[in-house]
Amino acid sequence: FSAPPAHNHRMSADLNTVLESATLPEDAVEVARIGEAWGVRGWFRIIPYSSLPEALFNARQWFLLPAERGARHFEGTRSLQIRQVREHGDGLVAGAAAIMDRNAAQLLKGARILVPRSSFPQPEEGEYYWVDLIGCAVSNREGVALGTVRDLLATGPQTTLVLDAGVDAEGKAQERLIPFVDAFVDSVDVPGKRIVVDWQPDY
Repeated sequence: FSAPPAHNHRMSADLNTVLESATLPEDAVEVARIGEAWGVRGWFRIIPYSSLPEALFNARQWFLLPAERGARHFEGTRSLQIRQVREHGDGLVAGAAAIMDRNAAQLLKGARILVPRSSFPQPEEGEYYWVDLIGCAVSNREGVALGTVRDLLATGPQTTLVLDAGVDAEGKAQERLIPFVDAFVDSVDVPGKRIVVDWQPDY
């Protein structure tokens, strides 16, 4: 048995000290996670969950939760003040005031990034954030309940709603897929968490 190098303990402890403890806002939404360190000055890569990551650019304070898998170099909810976010190639990179070198940036790898929903830009008419659609009850024009939005899939040029649609006679969970396009979606009521579609249960 051999103990890990002492400097690893120091770096982990330093990250716990550098990242301020914070309370997660009630409207916090997980929008990305941190990837590999980028460069030698504490910058890091960002892996956004959406192809439209405007919230990452708008919010200057990010809230971090530890990685779900792998090493965890800090505990609890932490606050990170962001200096700059910019596009690099086909991805994003960011720099934070408290992260000054590559070692510290690498320790952030896997951390989950949350920002307040209030920091999201106002969507254009007829556009919706995925997070606002999750949990919406979906029914058709005849008032038949079709399920609740569990997830969305980006399939080429269109997005598809993934619905939890109850269980079958054998108790197995069922799902229903409905293209989120004008041809099938009649209305979306975000505050009321309700979507009406032109879709039949046996489609």
